[in-house]
Amino acid sequence: MELKRAGSQPSVKGPEAWFTGTVRIDPLNAAPLPSRVSCASVTFEPGARSAWHTHPLGQTLIVTAGCGWTQCEGEAKVEIRAGDVIWCPPGHKHWHGATATTAMTHIAVQEALDGVNVVWMEKVGDADYLSALADQPHEH
Repeated sequence: MELKRAGSQPSVKGPEAWFTGTVRIDPLNAAPLPSRVSCASVTFEPGARSAWHTHPLGQTLIVTAGCGWTQCEGEAKVEIRAGDVIWCPPGHKHWHGATATTAMTHIAVQEALDGVNVVWMEKVGDADYLSALADQPHEH
């Protein structure tokens, strides 16, 4: 068993190439092989969001604080709140982040395929980010 104490791993700033705005990534775990799972707590300040991206084996997001938005390509943007769990299937292009006025924190859990757990794409423009919300949240 390996125990990683809270605060024992340094936080990192979300790289500008992958995020818009202020994002803090707190690594939680990247289990050694043969495991392929890694997870991190990611905090988005108001207005911050990820770039469009995919995950070769999908991703689970567990919102732990605040209120944010997420959008899958070709679908309307939806609101996500603390307690929500979001599953994004393998290869599904999406983004997630805070709302324009509130911060949001989620735990991101994903598996790697051949050492790759995310494929980053273009940044989310203001038109997509500020688009209207869907009437109701739905499953991704």
